[in-house]
Parts: sequence; C-alpha cells; structure tokens
Amino acid sequence: MTKIFIAGSISIKHLDPKVRERIDNIIEADHTVIVGDADGADSSIQAYLFKKGASLTVVYCSGDKPRNNIGHWPVKCVQTKHAAPGSRTFFTAKDIEMAKAADFGLMIWDAKSTGTLRNVIELLRQKKKSVVFVNKAKQFQTVGDVAQLENLVGFMSEPAMRKADEKIRLHDKINELRHEQSEIFT
Repeated sequence: MTKIFIAGSISIKHLDPKVRERIDNIIEADHTVIVGDADGADSSIQAYLFKKGASLTVVYCSGDKPRNNIGHWPVKCVQTKHAAPGSRTFFTAKDIEMAKAADFGLMIWDAKSTGTLRNVIELLRQKKKSVVFVNKAKQFQTVGDVAQLENLVGFMSEPAMRKADEKIRLHDKINELRHEQSEIFT
C-alpha cells in the first residue's frame, strides 16, 4: 500500500482547491496518508482528511502526545534524546521518520518555510519524489532530482534564501545531493 507524506508550511492555514483535489485523489486511491501534528498546514490537512472521512491516516508526532489529531487516527510517536522538547531538532526527528515511512511526498509550501523545504530535501535524499504546491504561485512542482530542487528554490526571495542557508545550510545540502547524484552516474 502506498504511503503519502503530506505536509506544509505552518503559515498556510487554508488548503488551495488544487491541493484539496490532490488529497481527494489520494483518498480515492486508498493510499495511506502520513501527516504531522503541527498547527498551520498539518492541522488544515488533518481537518480536510477528517471532513472527507479518510480512515487511512497516521499522525506522527515528536514526543509522547500529538499536538493535533483531529480525526483520532493512529499515532506514531517518535522519541529522540538528541534534542530539547519543542526545539526545531526535536520536531525534525518526526519529519525524518515520516520521510522514511513514505513512498512519496505532497508538500504545500509558502516559498520560505525551511521545515517544508527540509522535508523535500529529506525525501530526495532517500530517492523519493515530492510534488510541491507553491502556494504563492498556485502551481505544482515535481522534485525528483537536484535540478528540480533548484527550480523549486527559485521561487524563494533573496531574504528567504539567506534565512534557509542560515537555518538548514540550503546550498550545502543542494551541493551534497548534486555530488550524490553525480556519483550514481559515474
């Protein structure tokens, strides 16, 4: 059974009709949805899944209890002793596990969130594709290789790109992925 990791930027509170249509297709195909427990896109995704009666859903959380589980779905608690509860690293542990468990990603991105971008990069590192809905452009971008990731990053403003370099070392991660992909073809 295919598992789809659906996530997005915390700043996104409403799902675009194009995103809802994609989620409808996922539900109709009986794919399992893996979703996080954060506010913003995660809770909006959960609310939509609940409204649609999506029973094949698993909520991932860092720690012992999800912040949001609107549909009372099964919960996968991810424990990490490498980070203080509530820190970025604490929540990243959950995201890494979601990427491992997923076959594919559907991301809803505000063109600046480093968390969503980190999910796309983690999926790509694991040789998995993402379809990213760039909220400000109202369009989907497929990311299955470094060139497509660079195209996606092109939607970012200069200040957002600088912030991503500070927070997640964006350009270093792109260079690492480029190196990994070039080794495959040599």
